[in-house]
Amino acid sequence: MNKKEKKQDLQTLRHSAAHVLAQAVLQMFPEAKLAIGPSTDEGFYYDFDLPRTLIPEDLDILEKKMKDIIKADYQVKPEEVVKEKALDFYKKGKQVYKRELINDIPKKKVYFYRQNDFVDLCAGPHVKSTGEIKAFKLLKIAGAYWRGDEKRPMLQRIYGTVFYTQKELEEYLKNLEEAKKRDHRRLGKDLDLFVFSDLVGQGLPLFTPKGTIIRQEMQKYSSELRKEIDYQEVSTQEINKGELFKISGHYEKYKEDMFQIFSHHTKEEYFLKPMNCPQHTQIYASKIRSYKDLPYKVADFSMIYRDEKPGEVGGLTRVRGFEMDDGHCFCREDQIEAEFDKVLKAIKKALKTYGMDFYVRLSLRDPKEKAKYLGDDQVWNKSEKILEKIAKDNKISYEIGIGEAAFYGPKMDIMAKDALNREHQISTIQLDFNMPKRFNLSYASDDGKNYMPVMIHSALIGSIDRFLGVLIEHYAGAFPAWLAPVQVIIIPISDKKHLKYAKEISKNVLEKDIRVEIDSRPESVGKKIREAELQKIPYMFIVGDKEIKAKKISVRNYKKGDLGQKSLKFIDDIKQEIDKRQG
Repeated sequence: MNKKEKKQDLQTLRHSAAHVLAQAVLQMFPEAKLAIGPSTDEGFYYDFDLPRTLIPEDLDILEKKMKDIIKADYQVKPEEVVKEKALDFYKKGKQVYKRELINDIPKKKVYFYRQNDFVDLCAGPHVKSTGEIKAFKLLKIAGAYWRGDEKRPMLQRIYGTVFYTQKELEEYLKNLEEAKKRDHRRLGKDLDLFVFSDLVGQGLPLFTPKGTIIRQEMQKYSSELRKEIDYQEVSTQEINKGELFKISGHYEKYKEDMFQIFSHHTKEEYFLKPMNCPQHTQIYASKIRSYKDLPYKVADFSMIYRDEKPGEVGGLTRVRGFEMDDGHCFCREDQIEAEFDKVLKAIKKALKTYGMDFYVRLSLRDPKEKAKYLGDDQVWNKSEKILEKIAKDNKISYEIGIGEAAFYGPKMDIMAKDALNREHQISTIQLDFNMPKRFNLSYASDDGKNYMPVMIHSALIGSIDRFLGVLIEHYAGAFPAWLAPVQVIIIPISDKKHLKYAKEISKNVLEKDIRVEIDSRPESVGKKIREAELQKIPYMFIVGDKEIKAKKISVRNYKKGDLGQKSLKFIDDIKQEIDKRQG
């Protein structure tokens, strides 16, 4: 079984575990109303409308019932049922959510899956019998609005996970505990990086001075990488006329995710931009372009906004306003492969610097849902073939993600893996024939004719805010020196005797453009060291009588511990580490 087949098989196992959970819930609460229970990348969940609020102890009871169902090894059998019969079946149990789902299915027939006396509406696939489910665990209880709509009923969601073996499950649970310690929402507060305010709004983070330093360093690095491959930075507006998005296709395909702005002085529609690409087409279109001008490449780090549902917003990983590391290349068709290669190399360099492994996913259109996408079959087939050719020519092993394409074109998504081996869709390169056509973009060729350029969308690290959340957890808050808000803290043993020397050292450090603080509080050295470690500051310089006499510093590194006494030249070593973005 290859990686893709194993992943699909695991999804089937998890989906089946969700059905076993639903069967157990009905045994415990016969009046329960079932909603949905899909598999996820890390397990499964099921949403229920229950007669009472669940408590953590209920999970133990449900696990026992699930084990009994698994031990019974019930056969899992699909049944094709006409919609009317399916609606009648769920009418008896007052299963209003299942009836709503059935009514939304356009086909005349639906599928049920049966295991003993339990039946669920489902398209499958599933395991052949419940006994195939071995190592599982119910994880937590949460609230979830029906269909993610805060105007609909609040349901109770039970999360769980399942693996092939107990060893895999135990490893996952171990990582889960570590992930709790690394939660960026907790560390962000502890390290004073960002805050949220109800008065500002949900999903709109406010970055403190320390958090802002990290974001600036991330942007600076992306900007350097862009310049290395000849992208020029532009600045664009956050508010745009609706007409721009009607032409781009966002109005038709993305309007529900856009914030609308109202003017006191005009009836024209305005929106906060959800993406930069439509504005970049206008910079390109502002003058006549020749084939000699191509490729024309722009990078943008402006804010963009998306009207995420309240129930889906959380921490920095799902926000409503964020800064995007965004780039667009307008090029000839014969330049596509070379430009893809340049961006891909920049992405690889970035992820290596951040210490993350990755793999590539080709995100293609779902041919069964063509209405979700812009453009005709010819354009999509051409785009997808070019993308696959680029991957093969570059000897890139990749997975296929059907239905993961952007609405305007296929993508090469770079899936990064963090320290806990969790996957994050961070970087992307997208091929787009549709937007240049919709905006009637052109360039004059050497044969005297006008041709349409191809547009390549790219993000080296995607949303800077989201990636910061990922990095906080990846590093467990212990940023490498080049990213750390405070790179060096100087701790004088005695305020009165050693502060002057500490200030001399600080001046030396500042001259090297290293971020430094002096902890001159009247506290014990031990307490100052402990607090510096809690703040995960990369380097501590402790200075006292011995250091003054020897004209040296005693150094502690957050990861390596006590490094002993060092000469002041050690500051140059730190500077070199920062400049090379090591660690």
